[in-house]
This record gives sequence, structure tokens and C-alpha cells, in this order.
Amino acid sequence: MIKVVIADDHPLLREGLRRILEFEPGIQVVTEVGDGQGAINIARSLTFDILLMDLNMPGMNGLEACRVIRRERPEIGIIVLTVDDSDEKVFQVLQTGVAGYLLKDVFPKTLVNSIRKVYSGEPILAPSVTGKLLGQISTPSKNKNSFGLSKREMEILRAVARGSSNKEIGISLYISEKTVKNHLSNIFRKLEVEDRTQAAIKAVKLNLVHLE
Repeated sequence: MIKVVIADDHPLLREGLRRILEFEPGIQVVTEVGDGQGAINIARSLTFDILLMDLNMPGMNGLEACRVIRRERPEIGIIVLTVDDSDEKVFQVLQTGVAGYLLKDVFPKTLVNSIRKVYSGEPILAPSVTGKLLGQISTPSKNKNSFGLSKREMEILRAVARGSSNKEIGISLYISEKTVKNHLSNIFRKLEVEDRTQAAIKAVKLNLVHLE
């Protein structure tokens, strides 16, 4: 059972999300909160898997709450669900290491699929979000250090930066998802990062990948 917490300051939206998710097999909404501090309090007191987090809330906002929860409960998959798709906000949020970034006009099925993907350990780094991320990154450095990445690892890193899933990477490179995961573990270790979002950010900053 995937246990979900909803953090949003609009009761109507919380109710709508709950109604969507309660009809999905294997998903349970355990509680709802209306601000960032409430999300932190719940993360400190309850065991759950996925946090749907709004950004613009009264008191402590969602961005600050993401930072605290990621530090204290890194095993919780945070999916940001917001109306704010500004380049600056996307960049700030992705730097916290959240598992996904979705807009509130997302189709219900896409939201449900995203929850399942994050629960299975596959963060959602959509190509559109990657594009916004790249637009905020300053001029890449001239660093020639490859960090010991092999040719195959570089191929996978480029695919990650483009927003490809493990399944898509495996299909394109004719390797299994398990092999992709093994390569990603090595990439994270060599780049000294914790997840694919941080790997994509670092790869672009250090000019390890070039995306159009």
C-alpha cells in the first residue's frame, strides 16, 4: 500500500486529490495538511511514502518544508504539485532533491502514474522541467574532469539529463533496467550526488553533457 500525504492550503483541492486517489487500488491518503510546517510535523510523526506538496502556502512555504523534510526524512518521495512553473522556482525546487515536479493542471492518470513511479524509486524528471532547469544554469565550467565515468555511464548520464526514465534508457541502449540502475549507482558515487536530479544539475554545470 502506497501511503500518501497531501500538503496544500486549499481545502477544495485537497478534497479533489483525495477523491482521485481513494479510488486507486494500492494507494491510501493517510492525512492532509494546509501548510509547510504541518507537512514537517507529519513527516516527523507518521510513516508514509509520498508527499504531494504545494509551494505557495501561508507561514512556512513548500520550498522550505521540502528542504527540511529531505534532510530529516530522505526516504519520503516528495512530488511538488503547484501552479508555479517559473524557471527560477523549478530550479530552486529541483536543487532540494525532490522526486517530482508537476503542475496542478496535470491529468489525474498522470498524477497517479507519477506516484507509482516515485514509490518504485524512479523520480520524475520531465523533459519540460529539464528545459527550464537548463535555462537557469550559468555558463558551464571548462572542467575537463570526467570523474572517471565510462563511455556507457556518460551515455546514461546524458539520457538522465534529458529526462529519460530507466525503462526508456534501457530500451534505447539495449540493456536491462537493472543494469541501468547499477550504472546509475556508480554515476551517483563518482559525481558525489544522491539522486538523478542532482546528477543532471551537476553534469550540466560541469559541462559533462550538452543538451539542445
